[in-house]
Amino acid sequence: MLNWEDPLAATQAPKPEAVVAAADPVVTSSVRAEAELATVGDLAREPSVAASSPVAAAAYSELGDDENLRGTGLEDIEMGASRIRVDDKKIINCHADLNQLVPFKYDWAWQKYLDACANHWMPQEINMTADIALWKDPNGLTDDERTIIKRNLGFFSTADSLVANNLVLAVYRHVTNPECRQYLLRQAFEEALHTHAYQYCVESLGLDEGEIFNMYREVPTVARKAEWALPFTKHLADPHFQTGTPENDQRLLRELIAFYVIFEGIFFYVGFTQILSMGRRNKMTGVAEQFQYIMRDESMHMNFGIDVINQIKMENPHLWTEEFQQEMTSLITEAVELEIQYAKDTMPRGVLGLNAKMFEEYLQFIANRRCSQIGLAEQYDGVSNPFPWMSEVIDLKKEKNFFETRVTEYQTGGALNWD
Repeated sequence: MLNWEDPLAATQAPKPEAVVAAADPVVTSSVRAEAELATVGDLAREPSVAASSPVAAAAYSELGDDENLRGTGLEDIEMGASRIRVDDKKIINCHADLNQLVPFKYDWAWQKYLDACANHWMPQEINMTADIALWKDPNGLTDDERTIIKRNLGFFSTADSLVANNLVLAVYRHVTNPECRQYLLRQAFEEALHTHAYQYCVESLGLDEGEIFNMYREVPTVARKAEWALPFTKHLADPHFQTGTPENDQRLLRELIAFYVIFEGIFFYVGFTQILSMGRRNKMTGVAEQFQYIMRDESMHMNFGIDVINQIKMENPHLWTEEFQQEMTSLITEAVELEIQYAKDTMPRGVLGLNAKMFEEYLQFIANRRCSQIGLAEQYDGVSNPFPWMSEVIDLKKEKNFFETRVTEYQTGGALNWD
């Protein structure tokens, strides 16, 4: 460690390696390792230097020969390569330099990243005092209302972890557009933030953490939704899986639809509706506000995912075969049935002015919207939205007492426009 009183020359004089070796073999190995790493770094800029170091040559050979690194952002750095053009960029199977964010090709992806950053929030900012008092009051909530709270915290605490793992371990590798990747990084943070929010609710209410966080292993309808999602991460997370063939590109597209359109776009909506309905009746308002922020984020995630899916379809029309469309339609209708069962399990009797039958129509209404958003035919005739206020929660601004709570539409100062 340097001392401010040491002469400057003493801090600048380099020590010969032989002297270092005599003084401390451990330091010597560190110095050599740093030199070798620096040499490997030079290789990316100038392959001809590979012969100067056996260690560096081996590293360069491994880096250059491994085709699995292509399309992951780990390609060799080419000195003098031509600059990236907008037309060089693609959502998948792009071989342009992924480290170059601009020029943008997909302005919608960058705008969604900016919007997400502007909507930043933290769970601790939401006042949970009234929720704690209501939960501790033996007459504050019915048994059915308590079941709704615990079941949904149990499902969502695991669901957002599944989504985050899918993003980090699978999707990010195969999306080869830097502005889309920028949003995926923000989304991964938000999924972690949502898991934090559920943990904060569980801790604030003094719930049994083991019971809540193990529901996806112990409660059948929660487990079935988690089990449904897991296979759709398996292939993409395989380190040997690569896009570039029609079969694998379809597999990526299938798994994007499974997570963005179904998991986040259908499986989340019974829980959102139940919790937000409770907040509308002035019960568990802190938990409801957490869910309101989360739903706003998830709505943006889903819309981003749908844009990515549609862009892949546009750039690769050969993937959108009639057979594939039928398969995706079957996936969506299967998911609707699973979510209807979840509604019945969390709400065996009518409560909060809601009942399972209403959710059946709501899920069919949502499924029709999801189908049309990705170019599939609607599957349910004559259904309407029994909860129009849910659209208001997402779409309309809510006025709140600034001194009591944070405005849901709050944006960070850097995002505000004073013109």
